[in-house]
Amino acid sequence: MIAWSANIKNLPLSPVKTNRIAKKSRIFNDPLYGFVSLPEGIISDLIDHPWFQRLRRIKQLGMTNLVYPGALHTRFHHALGAMHLMREVVESLRNKGVEISDKEKEAVTIAILLHDIGHGPFSHALEKSIVDGISHEDLSALFMDRLNYEYKGALSLALSIFRDEYSRKFLHQLVSSQLDMDRLDYLLRDSFFTGVSEGVISSDRIVKMLHVVNDELVVEEKGLYSIEKFLISRRLMYWQVYLHKTVLSAENMLVKILARAKELCAKGEDLFATPALDLFLKNKFSKKDFQKKKVLLEEFAKLDDHDVIASIKVLSDHPDPVLSKLCSWLLDRKLLKTDLQNKPFDERFIKKQQEDAVGSHKIDKKNIKWFVFSDHVTNETYGSDKIRINILMKDGSLIDITRASDQGYLGGIQGVVKKYFLCYPKA
Repeated sequence: MIAWSANIKNLPLSPVKTNRIAKKSRIFNDPLYGFVSLPEGIISDLIDHPWFQRLRRIKQLGMTNLVYPGALHTRFHHALGAMHLMREVVESLRNKGVEISDKEKEAVTIAILLHDIGHGPFSHALEKSIVDGISHEDLSALFMDRLNYEYKGALSLALSIFRDEYSRKFLHQLVSSQLDMDRLDYLLRDSFFTGVSEGVISSDRIVKMLHVVNDELVVEEKGLYSIEKFLISRRLMYWQVYLHKTVLSAENMLVKILARAKELCAKGEDLFATPALDLFLKNKFSKKDFQKKKVLLEEFAKLDDHDVIASIKVLSDHPDPVLSKLCSWLLDRKLLKTDLQNKPFDERFIKKQQEDAVGSHKIDKKNIKWFVFSDHVTNETYGSDKIRINILMKDGSLIDITRASDQGYLGGIQGVVKKYFLCYPKA
C-alpha cells in the first residue's frame, strides 16, 4: 500500500506516461478575463494531460446551442476560467492578512482546475444515462486519485480540499459552496456565450469582497449588492438558459436515444457505436465497478461528445422506428414541443397528445412513451440549510445574505422550486 494514496487499489504497474519536460511560462487569451498566465510546474502538466485535454471535446452547456447558437464553449474553457478566479481570490485574501501557504494555493488551484474532469458527454445531460449511481463529482475524485498516483502524491492536499477533509474549511468553500469560483465563472461565461445579459455578474468585485472569519468564507458588507445580483442572476439563468423548455426537449430526446439504444442492445440488436460508447451501451456500470475495475476510468476518459454525435448520425438510419426517428429529429432540430408549468399535467391532456402523435406521426401505440412523456425539474437558487453566504458587517457581526439585504425579495429565493414539463411531437 502506498502511504500517500490509501484510496488507490489494483492500479496498473505503469502509470500513464506524460511529457515531463520543463515548460516555459505560458499565457492564453480568455474572452472574459483577457490575458491569463498559466502556472508553471504540476498545474501546467495537469492542463496538458490527455484526461484534462478531453474537456475540450465536452460542451459546457450540452444541447443548449440548439436554443442559443453561441453556446458552444467547453468544460475546458470553464475549468481554466475557474482556475484563474481561484488564483485571484487567493491573492486577494492574502492581501487582507489571511495566511495561505504556497502549497495550499497550489492545492486549491488544482482542486478547482480538476473539479469537472469527471464530466461525461454533453455535461449534465447524460450524467445518469452513461453510468449508474455515480455523479461527475465522484468521477472527478476518482480521476484525481489516479493522477495523484501518477504524480507520486503531489495531489494529496488538493484531494483533501476537494473532499472537504482538510482542516481549513474555507478552502473547500472556494471550490464548492453556494459562492464558489465554479459558480462565478460559469454564470459569467454562460451568459457571455449565450448572449443572455441577465447572467452578467461582477466577478472581479465579488472576488475582492471575499474574506475569511473563523475559518469561514464571508463577504464584506460593501459587497452586499454584488451578491444580491449574483443570486438573482443565477435564478434567471436557470429558468432562461439551463432549464429553458426547448433545452429540456433536446436534452430529454438525447436521454431517450441512449435509453432506447441500451434497450435494443440488451435484446441483442446490432447497433453502431464508437468503441468508447459501445462499452457503456452494452453494460451497466455503477460506482463500485469504477472503484474495483480501474480500467473503466481509462475507458470513460475516451468518451466525449463526438462519440455520441457520430453514433447518432449513423443510428438515424437504423431500422428501429423509435431510434431512427428520435435520432433524425434531434440531428435536424425537429425537437419535441415542450410545455412547462407549475403543476402536474392533466392526464386527459397527456392522453390527447399521445393520440395526436399516433395519428400525425404514425407512431405505434406501444412506442408512444418515447415521444410523449412528462417529468419535472427543480431549481434551488439559495439553500438556507447549506453552507450559507454570510455578510461581514462593519461591526464584525455575521448575517445571512437574506437577512442582511434590504430587499425583501431575497427571502423568496430560498427553497426548492419545482416545475413540470411535458414533451410531445408538434402537430
